[in-house]
Amino acid sequence: MYHVMLRGNNKQVIFENENDYLKFQQLLYQKCHPVDMDGDPMPPYCVIYAYCLMPNHVHLLIQEKNECISDVIKSIGTSYAQYYNLKYGHSGHLFQGRFRSEPVDDWDYFLTLLRYIHQNPVAGGLVRKVGDYEWSSWREFDNPTVCLMPLCSVQSVLSRISLDALTELVNEPLSRKKSILDYDNETSIRLSDEIIRAFISDNCGVRNPKDIQSYTKTERKAILKNIREFGGSIRQISRITGISENIVRKA
Repeated sequence: MYHVMLRGNNKQVIFENENDYLKFQQLLYQKCHPVDMDGDPMPPYCVIYAYCLMPNHVHLLIQEKNECISDVIKSIGTSYAQYYNLKYGHSGHLFQGRFRSEPVDDWDYFLTLLRYIHQNPVAGGLVRKVGDYEWSSWREFDNPTVCLMPLCSVQSVLSRISLDALTELVNEPLSRKKSILDYDNETSIRLSDEIIRAFISDNCGVRNPKDIQSYTKTERKAILKNIREFGGSIRQISRITGISENIVRKA
């Protein structure tokens, strides 16, 4: 299972109007509910648990099935770019490089991402409430009768948490301190690696950041937490210490 983000090249708008959003939803639907040449159902290529289509980027909470995640996203991105370029006479790359992704390996982080993805339009100032945004999957959870193209495996989520509890979570704003793929990418003030290394040496007493790998779990967790609170991003800490992003995030 992955949190996937696709962004327009140089943050350009990738959805100009309602039909563009619908086209992208259609491409997602074809991956979740594929059919053969005779129109008979085929096993799904992927399962989607949440999505949000923002004007210049896309968030997906998606699980591999009969196709690897790279092939799924590449297929969707290529098909949509061809559609967009033909429609608007656009040339060049529509999306900013390869999609970005991170693994989702526990229930708590799954719920955090459900909240984050659905809160994107509110955080971006597009709507005042999560339920007001038309191009996210929240309506499939909250008001499925108005959903024209259901994409998500809603019942598998609601089998583990009630709709009331999930609604309360989704409407409670996430702290900006939460370590999520997009947050690290949007930080306005980024500390250099040199500053982070100096902090590790001066405040944590570790000359070589790679040595943190050999510390006990408790010691390592305390140091990683201190570095994060000082201002190091998840990826930066992982790169400097050689410790996986998952371990850094959990710490």
